[in-house]
Amino acid sequence: MSVTPEQGQQQQQRGGPPVPVVAPRVAASANGARAGVATPSRIVAEGVNFFYDGGKNHALKNINMRIEDRRVTALIGPSGCGKSTFLRCLNRMNDLIEGTRLEGSMTLDGSNIYAQAVDVAELRKRVGMVFQKPNPFPMSIFDNIAYGPRIHGLRDKKRLGELVEECLRGAALWDEVKDKLKQSAFALSGGQQQRLCIARTLATRPEVILMDEPTSALDPNSTHRIEELMEQLKSDYTIVIVTHNMQQAARVSDHTGFFYKGELIEFGPTDRIFTAPENQQTENYIRGRFG
Repeated sequence: MSVTPEQGQQQQQRGGPPVPVVAPRVAASANGARAGVATPSRIVAEGVNFFYDGGKNHALKNINMRIEDRRVTALIGPSGCGKSTFLRCLNRMNDLIEGTRLEGSMTLDGSNIYAQAVDVAELRKRVGMVFQKPNPFPMSIFDNIAYGPRIHGLRDKKRLGELVEECLRGAALWDEVKDKLKQSAFALSGGQQQRLCIARTLATRPEVILMDEPTSALDPNSTHRIEELMEQLKSDYTIVIVTHNMQQAARVSDHTGFFYKGELIEFGPTDRIFTAPENQQTENYIRGRFG
């Protein structure tokens, strides 16, 4: 869960039962992506417009997109084109910015993400986020992973220990840190810190994982490890990644959306987008003719 300790304490102090966000997830075959089997749309954006500065900055313009369950969806495009804004709409991180407004429909499993009754903390638990730069908490490796579950009421030491190991294994980090769990997370390398942040996100049992340029600050070897991890994670999670690295998008994603000046220019299967795009703007960007 990508919140600060202070935010987590505020969430815990609010009290009261959380309002259900959406219906239970639809089961899907873990091998669906490779087998070419159609899967349900997990997230649907219809006619989405987004504004900053009280409506003065029209950042997203009539975005329509269906994000399938247990797939990796990549968002590409030049800087400032709306990719990260769209990503943050998916778990309402933009709510933290004053003067923003969303129009249109954005649903998760058919339920409106922006309905007044939605418990935003619960939404962000289900739709986790990994940021561009690794942001471990100033605490031990163990406590970084255990922090979110503790905030949500898990106190049993044995279960916490099992969960920490499970999440570190899920992030392909356990073997590297199993004898260092009490050490500061800041002692890890940049690539290890990013995998720790992924493990921390897994600890809150999300169903969707958002990644905002998760490897841009990492060396090639660490980037490769994160890409391998995404391939493994998509058997259990829906993943949406923003990346400026088109080779990375081609390697890791099943679907790709090309954004330009706040518009979704083209969206479709990654192999088609990169080999036979239907829009000339998409081809120009992929071939390096602008952006």
